[in-house]
Amino acid sequence: MANPRVSVIMATWNRGHLIGRGVQSVLDQTFADWELIIAGDGPPPETESAIRAWIEKDGRIRYVRCPHSGRIAAVSNAGLKAARGEYAAILDDDDWWLDPEKLAKQAAFLDARPEYIACGGGFVFIDGGGREIGRELKPETDGKIRRVALFANPIVNSAGMFRRAAAGFYDETMPQFADWDFWLNLGRKGKLYNFPEYFLAYRMWEGGSSFTHQKENASAAFSIIRRHRNDYPGFSLAFLSATAYWLYARLPLFIRRGANSFLSRLKKRLFSR
Repeated sequence: MANPRVSVIMATWNRGHLIGRGVQSVLDQTFADWELIIAGDGPPPETESAIRAWIEKDGRIRYVRCPHSGRIAAVSNAGLKAARGEYAAILDDDDWWLDPEKLAKQAAFLDARPEYIACGGGFVFIDGGGREIGRELKPETDGKIRRVALFANPIVNSAGMFRRAAAGFYDETMPQFADWDFWLNLGRKGKLYNFPEYFLAYRMWEGGSSFTHQKENASAAFSIIRRHRNDYPGFSLAFLSATAYWLYARLPLFIRRGANSFLSRLKKRLFSR
């Protein structure tokens, strides 16, 4: 059988109760030439059972079981190594795609523009109860994307698509924010673009890594900004921004819990369109 055009990578661990909506959003795509690789980080039996139930429903879904590492970068890399598609797209296990044309639009864009290595889109914030609490669009053009790339992830990981053979892999030594580093590396190899459309429902909740690993996130931000300081503008201001985040990550938990949603949305709004 011919290889699929697009490989969708979903890394998961203990999210058997959440992955269904994301998997269904892949099944709902009008672009049908895909494979979905669910890479499990040594998942517990109930998660593995949920994965196998989806495999029985659609033969395009594959399962890669990894030894438990607690590193999403390592699990995502396992999925990428198993991928066969010309293009790859990432979908976090607690998110889902809103636009059934997402894969079709992105594949057509990359087909027509060989100078572009990746493209993304906008996202809608969803709280733990499933309610919309905001929406954002990332900077659209390559020039605008690069101007803010050291301040925030230039492409939302679960909204992106990229040329798989040229991309390489996530840096498994990064404790957090490996996706930010990944997209910055991609931007060194080709142009980037964000559709001015909402592709993704992004779940923002206290069980997400953006909240549970804030101290590790802050330390990783310093490493990423230093690593890419010569590739993108704005190093000094980006370093100050990372310092402010580092200080915030050391505030008492009750303060961070109350401010997390507002500050996260504020940062995304500052570095969006």
